[in-house]
Amino acid sequence: MSGTDPKRPAEGERTPGPGAGVGPLPGPLARRPWTLPSAIAREFDPSRAGRKSRRTVRDWIADFACFFAAVVIGMVGADAVGNNPHISPGWAEFDQVLGAVACAAVWLRRRWPVGLALALVPVSVASDTAGGAAAVALFTLAVHRPFRYVAWIGGASIAVVPLAFWLRPDAAMSYGLAIAFGVLLTIAVIGWGMFVRSRRELLLSLRDRAVRAENEAALRAEQAQRLAREDIAREMHDVLAHRLTLLSVHAGALEFRPDAPREEIVRAAGVIRESSHEALQDLRQVIGVLRGSESDASGRPQPTLAALDTLIAESRDADMKVVLDNRVADPGSVPTALGRTAYRIAQEGLTNARKHAPGAEVTVTVTGAPGEGLTLSVRNPAPPGPVPAVPGSGQGLIGLAERATLAGGRLGHEAGTDGGFHLEAWLPWAS
Repeated sequence: MSGTDPKRPAEGERTPGPGAGVGPLPGPLARRPWTLPSAIAREFDPSRAGRKSRRTVRDWIADFACFFAAVVIGMVGADAVGNNPHISPGWAEFDQVLGAVACAAVWLRRRWPVGLALALVPVSVASDTAGGAAAVALFTLAVHRPFRYVAWIGGASIAVVPLAFWLRPDAAMSYGLAIAFGVLLTIAVIGWGMFVRSRRELLLSLRDRAVRAENEAALRAEQAQRLAREDIAREMHDVLAHRLTLLSVHAGALEFRPDAPREEIVRAAGVIRESSHEALQDLRQVIGVLRGSESDASGRPQPTLAALDTLIAESRDADMKVVLDNRVADPGSVPTALGRTAYRIAQEGLTNARKHAPGAEVTVTVTGAPGEGLTLSVRNPAPPGPVPAVPGSGQGLIGLAERATLAGGRLGHEAGTDGGFHLEAWLPWAS
């Protein structure tokens, strides 16, 4: 069964109810941060937080790819410069040297993206061989820096395109066509870099949303557990107060009737002993339970397992098909705290079946004996028709799991492949 298996519980495990949100889990990329850029890997890998940014495997691959692209484009530019009749051989050699230095400077693009892109703007005007390095620097700027830097340096790169082709006319294209080609290429590089940056920001925003959803789900579960503890404490308040009142009455009778017959004294002492033992058991269950600030002054008796027949009858009166299989020989002999917990679990199970499987027949089975424990099962098949959307996030079953845990038992649930649902709880029953 999902959650905590009633037969084999997991230590400290909690069982969410149907519809409860499951905290988002890290995906394959989060489990392999070396496949992410270093800036994003720090967000997914806590061990990298607060440390100096180091290249991941993906960063090294990207850096080699950018360097290789700058070199290839630079070689194409160097070949064009060497065959350009408008450029002297001396200037062509200087162009190639300048381009080689620019390609080597590509390895600094992560450390100084703004400075490198700004420095390569005039270099690209003086050297066609540095065109690939200038494009890589502009792409890096668009990826790693805000748009204001891209706007200024990208605008400067576009503005110097006419100057570059005026100083060194292209041998294969006209002046106007060369300017159009250079401007479109620069805009494409900037657009590509901004697209990569937006994808990274989207990935980080999705991670932030997932973390917030996890935190909110944990807070909701914690709040549901706290409310369940408060309800349990309020319910047990009346039972404990009743036992202590009984103790006080009999103790007062002994105090004011010291000359009572021995039989009455023995009977009163037995009642005091038994009530004290039961009150101590109830008090042990109250310990660790958070008390609510509001007291329940209704004075109504708390239901126990003996009231399960009444609960089933009320459910049937509400046009619900319920079959009760109570195999406990004497429900009235079940301890009060145990019967109250079993009653609440059955009540919540019927409520869930009514909400999520209206019209389906629900089977409630109760078995157990002193020394063996009490097992309660609520099972329903798939609903016969469409089920309208039901508000809520399964906090009820979280509260039931808290009840069962506080009682020393366990609770589990399982959604069947046919659309049915099975809720089962085991509670200790002392012999």
